[in-house]
Amino acid sequence: MAKTVEIGIIGDFNRDSHPHWAIEAALHHSAALLGVALRLRWLPTPEITKRGREALLGSFDGLWAAPGSPYASFDGMLAAVEFARKSSKPFHGTCGGFQYSLIEFTRNVLGLKDADSAENNPSGKNIVITPVACPLPGRHPGGPKMSGDDAIRPVSATLLAKLCGERELRGEYFCNFEVNSDYIPRWEAAGLRMAGRGPQGEMRAFDLPVKRFHLATLFQPQLSSTIEQPHPVVTGFLRACLE
Repeated sequence: MAKTVEIGIIGDFNRDSHPHWAIEAALHHSAALLGVALRLRWLPTPEITKRGREALLGSFDGLWAAPGSPYASFDGMLAAVEFARKSSKPFHGTCGGFQYSLIEFTRNVLGLKDADSAENNPSGKNIVITPVACPLPGRHPGGPKMSGDDAIRPVSATLLAKLCGERELRGEYFCNFEVNSDYIPRWEAAGLRMAGRGPQGEMRAFDLPVKRFHLATLFQPQLSSTIEQPHPVVTGFLRACLE
């Protein structure tokens, strides 16, 4: 009998969102490859603030912070990301989940309690997530400035490199916001590790090396996964959940 893995997907499910459906599909692709049964549950951000993060998140084998900012509850998403960072559960965050992981780290590890995204507070003092400076060359017509695929260079010895190899790979994006690079030295000094760079050296992924599996990506690996070729990041996440 196949082992069952339970994944909590943190975010406000939108049935019109292709990236949301793609998360479920990508997890099923990898589950088929690994020969495991899968139970998925979407965890709306307001529910996290109402019920408490430990009660809601503690029973899952792994947690995935989904795209979809601004979220219905800013505090709910940050509370869930903080729980994931402090726990031993495998964690993966994509797009908005990546962005809010950096906001949470800046607030609760660096102590900058007003850290935020320009999407929420464009005039704030500590804006760690800023508007995309240069649209992708192959931007989808009518899509966000960063929509379509772009090159990513995994950083040697990081979790992304372990999963995907150290050669350049392609990643699918669908967002209007990216990292404020001014904060990278402070994040790295506090234990966060850049795991993937864009063509100009931009931070496109990070991990927390003290954790078994804690990886966040601005690109969305679920958008590149197929049943024939499950994405190695998603498979690595699910394999960590099995352990």
